[in-house]
Amino acid sequence: MPLWQGRFSKATDKATNDFNSSIATDSRMFRQDIAGSVAHAAMLAKQGIVTPEDGKAIVAELGKICADIESGALIIDPNAEDIHSFVEYELTRRLGDAGKRLHTGRSRNDQVATDLRLYLRTPCAEITELLCGLRQTLENKAAQYPNAIMPGYTHLQRAQPITLGQHLGAYVAMLMRDIDRISDAARRMNVSPLGSGALAGTTYPIDRKNTAAALGFDDVAFNTLDGVADRDYCVELAAALSLIMVHLSRLSEEMILWCSWEFKFAELDDAFSTGSSIMPQKKNPDIPELVRGKSGRVFGDLMGLLTMLKGLPLAYNKDMQEDKDAIFDAFDTVKLCLTTYIPMVKTMRFLPENMRAAAAGGFINATDCADFLVGKGLPFRDAYKAVGEIVALCIRSGHTLETLPLDEYQAACPLFDDGVFEAIRLENCVARRGMKI
Repeated sequence: MPLWQGRFSKATDKATNDFNSSIATDSRMFRQDIAGSVAHAAMLAKQGIVTPEDGKAIVAELGKICADIESGALIIDPNAEDIHSFVEYELTRRLGDAGKRLHTGRSRNDQVATDLRLYLRTPCAEITELLCGLRQTLENKAAQYPNAIMPGYTHLQRAQPITLGQHLGAYVAMLMRDIDRISDAARRMNVSPLGSGALAGTTYPIDRKNTAAALGFDDVAFNTLDGVADRDYCVELAAALSLIMVHLSRLSEEMILWCSWEFKFAELDDAFSTGSSIMPQKKNPDIPELVRGKSGRVFGDLMGLLTMLKGLPLAYNKDMQEDKDAIFDAFDTVKLCLTTYIPMVKTMRFLPENMRAAAAGGFINATDCADFLVGKGLPFRDAYKAVGEIVALCIRSGHTLETLPLDEYQAACPLFDDGVFEAIRLENCVARRGMKI
């Protein structure tokens, strides 16, 4: 029977029950639901709201229920309305009236809000650990190629010479921000809504700080309506996860380009590639492509949460049942992507000779050539114009800046001398900017 029986004169339509049920989603929170109930029961006994004997019996039996679910001895009923109903029903079945006293001074509204905050701690820690792992993997990969020079790009056009370490380091910087965002959102999430009741608190002399401390919360929600209605932390975490996917998707796009024959800067290990059903020569970067595609899925989870919340009056509304599908899917998707991504990056091979050859073309040392003239006292705009004319000459004559004769340089600007060839040497261009080579 539903927990809310008594008001209604007829049974709920089966289709309504099925539509209303959230057990398929929230059953994964059974440990957190039981932990919250243990803290609540212990507090009720401490405050004299239930007898010490009932309190001990409830706490002990909740522990057994948790162990039975974990061992498989107790199967969560898929027909239950939600995990809270299932646990309370099982407790009452085992303890009788003592089990019926557990929900004193509590509502499912503050219960589910507590469960979700408790549950999300674990995936926050898991994602943080994976982000740290990917960060270390990128740093290690860069260290394998300490002298790898490559073209840096703007507008996907060769722009200036950089190192592979500098390029991968940009993603390290992104991951560091990702780690901070998850940590920051998790800190704000760590406030206990337990004791908010349905929305207005309770008349029982409960001790909210006691249950908050028992569950590892930093504080209690100071407004009870906000305690049950707040899902900002879901949005914040989904936004942080979306940015992680933005970063993974950007890196994936570059890996796809780099592994193509047009670039050939890198090659994925065979264990992390697939072939074609018809073209025997193909080696496809399916993992980066899937990660790039799954980014849209996580963005959709964020949009779903925002849209679900935007028109809700205070306090709790059933719409908020949709929060868990979205935030669970976002965490699951990011975790899957990171778990697959790290070994792929670890085993991928870069081709520094191809990167160096690409850097030698495209006149990406032209800025350094102009800076050489500035060092001779020429205003930058005049130096820029002279080097632009030299680049145009190189294109017409088939030369690069390295192969153009000195007399051609001096015809464009008499301030050029032999030192220009050292100035435009790629290794020197990189070194002057303080980049590791």
